[in-house]
This record gives sequence, C-alpha cells and structure tokens, in this order.
Amino acid sequence: MDDATAITAVRNGDAEAYAAVVERYQQVAFRTAYLVVRDTDTAEDVAQEGFIRAYRELARFRVGEPFRPWLLRIVTNLALNEVRSRGRRRGLFERLAPTRETSVPGPARAVEQGERQRELLEAIGRLGHDDQVVLYLRHFLDLPEREIATTIGKRPGTVKSRLSRARQRLRAVIEASYPALIPADLLGEVADD
Repeated sequence: MDDATAITAVRNGDAEAYAAVVERYQQVAFRTAYLVVRDTDTAEDVAQEGFIRAYRELARFRVGEPFRPWLLRIVTNLALNEVRSRGRRRGLFERLAPTRETSVPGPARAVEQGERQRELLEAIGRLGHDDQVVLYLRHFLDLPEREIATTIGKRPGTVKSRLSRARQRLRAVIEASYPALIPADLLGEVADD
C-alpha cells in the first residue's frame, strides 16, 4: 500500500492502515530523531511521539504531497524541542560521547575509521543546532535539498545556503580542532556535495 492510499484509508476510519506507514518510516524517523538528540531512548520516544502527532494532525496533511518530509518535519521539530528543553545543562563531553559499540573492535583500520567518525561527529556537535540539522539530514540521511526544505519548513534556496554556510563553519571547526580530518576524504565529501 503506497502512502497516498494508506493516508486516504486512515482518513476514512481505517486506523490499521497507519501501521503500514509507521512500519515504512520507523527507521528514518528514529535516525532523524537520534541525529538531533544523540540518545537512543530519547530518539525512540521522539520518533514515537512524531508518529502520534502525525496521526492526530493527519487532517492537515495535503494529499498529493510526499508524506516522508512532512513526518520528518514533525520529528525534527519534536527533537529540537527536546534538545532545547534540556538546555545546555550537559557538558560538551556528554553531548559528543560516542555511541556504544556493539561489536568487538576490528583491525587498526576499523579503529582509525571509528575515531575519525567520532571526531567528525564531535566537530558537527560544535556547530549550532540549525547547522547540525541540515548537515545530518543531507549527509547522514541522504535527503535531497527539496526534502530537507519540507522537513525544516524552509524554501529549497534557503536550505542550499544553510548547507553551504554549515559546511563552511564545519570546515573552520575541523581546521581549528581536528586537523587530522583534513587530508582525509571525509572533509572533501562534506565540502563538495
């Protein structure tokens, strides 16, 4: 069942049709929330609340528009609200702590790659929330600019300029604090897209 059919069915009283929508977007909603809140339990709560809120506000959804960006906008806003409500109580170390490893570390290359990824996440974590969100949506979730625009409620041109400025600020943070990332393809990948 495609999104339009499912949404129409839900609007006509078939609440079970929403289960197909939830299943389809559960992972991307969780990843979106996680990239903003950086906590697994909180991300699960935010994603779940996003689906509940989307269900309640389904009458406001414009039929014919893509559902995913609309849902991700709700999830992103909820995640940002969660971060704002936490305030700046937690220190930089806590916010940037790497996720728990679920497997035994591999060879030296895997360790080095993991360290570089951690440093990149730390560098992004030093940016403002707006910069973090556009970078996460573009480079971690691979959303196109048009979908990012819908997700954050801005025009595509605004997203393009925000991405450009966020990349410039990220480059400055990396050059100042993470010079080991500069010769790697990670910086080129972030800057060139």
